Amino acid sequence: MYQWAPLHLLAETSTQLPNDHLANLLSSDTDEPTYALDREDDSHLNVCIPPQGMPICVDDRANNGVPFTFIYSAIFKRLRLRLPFTFFEKDLLTELNVAPCQLHPNAWAFIRAFEILCNHFGHPPSTDVFLHFFDAKNPGDRSWLSLNGVIGRVILGLYQQSFKDWKGRFYMITSNKHSPTLLEGFPLYWVPKVEFKKSRGLEAMAPYERELCSLLSSLGAKFGSSTLIKHEFDADMLKKYIGLHPLPSFRLVILAHVNPFSVCYHRVD
Repeated sequence: MYQWAPLHLLAETSTQLPNDHLANLLSSDTDEPTYALDREDDSHLNVCIPPQGMPICVDDRANNGVPFTFIYSAIFKRLRLRLPFTFFEKDLLTELNVAPCQLHPNAWAFIRAFEILCNHFGHPPSTDVFLHFFDAKNPGDRSWLSLNGVIGRVILGLYQQSFKDWKGRFYMITSNKHSPTLLEGFPLYWVPKVEFKKSRGLEAMAPYERELCSLLSSLGAKFGSSTLIKHEFDADMLKKYIGLHPLPSFRLVILAHVNPFSVCYHRVD
């Protein structure tokens, strides 16, 4: 059924998670959003350890036609990803044409840190702007897609030089009646062939995107992805680390232009 898949993908199954790992993942503290799977309520989605022997590269044919997606445990626990995906995260996955499990953890760390940096300055993160500073590296035999900073435009450092102990530890995510659109708007399953994505120029960008590129370039620094993720919810620490206070409120019309729902997530004083 999956004749296109190399042997190492067929052998990649979720066998390394302890029995109590799922219980420890779900947050019981409503005041601690950094460890909650869902932004509002963990009951809005179904999380389980995949059946024994189910490879990372299968699709809904292996689940009786019920849609799902795989996400590695490290993306939640160490990079503090929360579901549902943001508009930016869905749009970037779609542009790269990869499933969430197909991105190397260091690539996910770049995505998370970029969002935190943009939100700090009151700008909505943009796929075109992200791909101005990063390009997608051909995975080749490694299979998991990596992202690299574009030479001369590097704004973020790697989360870890060698990201360890993440393979063999992934969850199966399905939606339920509380969040029926959870799995809409991005590739759910492993895409057999991923094309290389070159970095984006400024020419085709909207004015607000060129403004954001100019701002991030003007910072003149390479920020640690791990530090930004660690202090995501500590505005004072972010100010000290980045060295600048957030800019005055960004125009609300621009937020609505990017995504009408994103206005809910950006404070305008």
